[in-house]
Amino acid sequence: MSEEETIILAFESSCDETSVALVKNGAEVLAQSTATQIKSHQRFGGVVPEVASRHHIEQIIGCLDDVFQASGLSYADLSAVAVTYGPGLVGALLVGLSAAKAVAFAHNLPLVPVNHMAGHIYAARYTAPLQFPALALLVSGGHTELVYLEKENDFKIIGETRDDACGEAFDKIGRVLGINYPAGKAVDELARRGKDTFHFPRAMEKEDNYDFSFSGLKSAFINTVHHADQVHEELSSADLAASFQQSVIDVLAQKTVRALHNYPVNQLILAGGVAANSGLRARLNEEIAAFPQVDLVKAPLQYCGDNAAMIGAAGYVAFKHATFGDLSLNADPSLEFDWLAAK
Repeated sequence: MSEEETIILAFESSCDETSVALVKNGAEVLAQSTATQIKSHQRFGGVVPEVASRHHIEQIIGCLDDVFQASGLSYADLSAVAVTYGPGLVGALLVGLSAAKAVAFAHNLPLVPVNHMAGHIYAARYTAPLQFPALALLVSGGHTELVYLEKENDFKIIGETRDDACGEAFDKIGRVLGINYPAGKAVDELARRGKDTFHFPRAMEKEDNYDFSFSGLKSAFINTVHHADQVHEELSSADLAASFQQSVIDVLAQKTVRALHNYPVNQLILAGGVAANSGLRARLNEEIAAFPQVDLVKAPLQYCGDNAAMIGAAGYVAFKHATFGDLSLNADPSLEFDWLAAK
């Protein structure tokens, strides 16, 4: 490899996806192998931590072998090893950490610890180079946050959910609609066939902050369905899904627009699993027109969910800033951005 090329071997095992990737210069995926566990967890209606950990153990070496075979690279071509060390399920995180530390030790490579949420944000590097300052709307199964990035590798959470995360709410109402976990994609598809006829609440929409709340919306949805069941009234699943999704999108968009007015930025980044939602992507396309100086950069659909490519992108940035760990690096299931400013 030339001196200009930095090849990162990245591991991601924070939840129910075992993923390994080889990433060049933080913006080109040379190879990626991801083993999903969705079918194993569907019968439980959600992720079972012990089951997830066991699957990671079974799959991670195969994924590692796959990326080297697909890329034609060897360990001698690597510049560093990056790995998710939090947040996530502690047992699942430890599998990826153990594999990454073993490779780093055996091949005398730097170990780069990566915050899973930073990985989601830097997945946008696969769409376009990031320009700072930037604002990220980070929406996933476990997190809903507005993050201000004044410069590279510098994060400040300016708004976050006070209860359920956005993706978590999608999964919970999906269960009521009879949709298997994970429900986000199916709810989105169902919503396209319906209309916002129920007008569910938009929690905290008008409050002068950037925080979110989805527990009230979830309760309103469940109560509406249960009441209809009790009085033997048949409701349109498509309209229920559309009404729920419209409420979520309205709040996410309103808070994001408020932040854009108060934080002059060059880019708005949409990232996380819920960033794949077609309604949200379309709404932000409309809203960004009022900010001609701001580019909307959306993480590619294939990198919205959990994957090692995003860890490689974030790992490259951390590597440039000499953010290294050693063999004592441990999983941190409740990890937050280290430089989170006090509100």
